[in-house]
Amino acid sequence: MPAFRDFNFKLLVIEQLMYTDETLTPAFRIADCLKAKGIDQDPQTYAYENDLAFTVLDEARAHFEALEISTELLATVETLTVDGGLEVYQECAPVWDGEDDLFDIGSLDDLDLLPNLRLIEGVDDCGIGMSFDTDALATRGIATD
Repeated sequence: MPAFRDFNFKLLVIEQLMYTDETLTPAFRIADCLKAKGIDQDPQTYAYENDLAFTVLDEARAHFEALEISTELLATVETLTVDGGLEVYQECAPVWDGEDDLFDIGSLDDLDLLPNLRLIEGVDDCGIGMSFDTDALATRGIATD
């Protein structure tokens, strides 16, 4: 299985495959994970009461880091969306407000894992991520908006 170098880039891919395309299943739900551990609080309350409000919950990080995505499934990704409101971010950090760098993309090295990527949406509208080198993306045949 291909290995991602940038956790936050992997989250963009997971968003597309798990929550948009629904081809990477089952969908991870932090509430279900906490409940399985005997924690009956909703994820937001749990995060606040345990001083975890602005961090990726350990349970979510462990799940997504260990999640293997096949080469075949990665080849189906044609579009990624960069947006502070992604569902994967809410599953990782239930009270994240989008006002810090928690989910910034540090590297685009993982683009090599997505041979059919043609568009990254939201690059111009969202402060999340690194400064995307649109010229470098264009040379790969990847458009931005």
